[in-house]
Amino acid sequence: MNMKATKSLVDHPGTFILEEIEAREWTQADLAYILDIVPQQLNKILNGKGSITPEFALALGDAFDMPAEFFSNLQKLYDLSHAQKPNAGVRRRAAWAAEFPVRKMIERGFIQDTDPALLDAQMLRFFGKNSIKELPFVGAGEVYQHAARKADYSETTPSQYVWLHRVIKIAETIKAPLFDRGELLKCLPEIRRHMLSKEDIGKIPHILMSCGVRFVLVEALPNTKIDGVCVWVDGQPVIGMTTLHDRMDNFCFVLRHEIEHALNGDGKDGGFSPIDTKEGSLNNENLNIADEERLANNAAAEFLVPQDKLRSFFKRKAPFISERDVLAFAARIEIHPAVVVGQIQNKTKKWAWLRKYLKSIRSHLEEWDHVDGWGHVAPVDL
Repeated sequence: MNMKATKSLVDHPGTFILEEIEAREWTQADLAYILDIVPQQLNKILNGKGSITPEFALALGDAFDMPAEFFSNLQKLYDLSHAQKPNAGVRRRAAWAAEFPVRKMIERGFIQDTDPALLDAQMLRFFGKNSIKELPFVGAGEVYQHAARKADYSETTPSQYVWLHRVIKIAETIKAPLFDRGELLKCLPEIRRHMLSKEDIGKIPHILMSCGVRFVLVEALPNTKIDGVCVWVDGQPVIGMTTLHDRMDNFCFVLRHEIEHALNGDGKDGGFSPIDTKEGSLNNENLNIADEERLANNAAAEFLVPQDKLRSFFKRKAPFISERDVLAFAARIEIHPAVVVGQIQNKTKKWAWLRKYLKSIRSHLEEWDHVDGWGHVAPVDL
């Protein structure tokens, strides 16, 4: 049914009032007298040139002994049937915004704020899909390409999925040599040496690149709680991180965790490993985490602070561990003190202890080659 046909089914309320006048064998002057208005006021309504106000609906209700709402609803139906059809883009924007943070995507430069008719094409291009049916959340597509999906793997949210594809988009612009797992293993000691100071961590992405691992830093979208991910682009690993917690200990742990995913090929068949969060896969106390997550956590912890040395340190110093003890221990194992503080906090659950060492590191990262967010938009093909 077209809109024109629909409109013709709804008459102006004046038509019904005329019918009621005739049924009661009144004249228009009679009704004007009953309503205590001049006939000219009534004629505007009866001729379809005026609208029924709430006050007039109440008066008509008393005059005809009917609910006032009846007349108000007649006016509403008439107004709706004759209202200008909304912009065609309203429904399209609403359909996408119901699942994905479209407005934030535009603000961050992921897509352009253009004609709504192009929104479908932009979103499909952003996600690398040919059809909406292939997209998870809005179509029939799955988040993971392979059928076997573990319970914690299925927790990816639409906003996390958007963030992940921003990582992919940026990674696709980076030229890198073929991934060399053996070379990455050989470079691990060098990577760790650059974790001794905040100023030195800027060299780590270049080391990763030499091994065929691209590194992308993308600001998290609101309410996504993302720390990092290992995503695979054309069979090559990409490490994406957010610095959500903006601490040296968290940065080093997440980075080494994602490196372990790359070394083990985790998520390669599906396109990416589970998106890592401090509350979920980065937390060994979470009983639902997958085996590969627990392995990555253990590898990261051991890499940063050899666990036998940490246990020995605790045995000798706990429960009265001083700042001086921490600084001496960190110097001995050649790691930034924040990393030691972070692991001790995690072990003791005393989150305020020596917190002064867990200061922001973001200012040391935002000048890296491939950074997106914090007021900066990485150049990609929209």
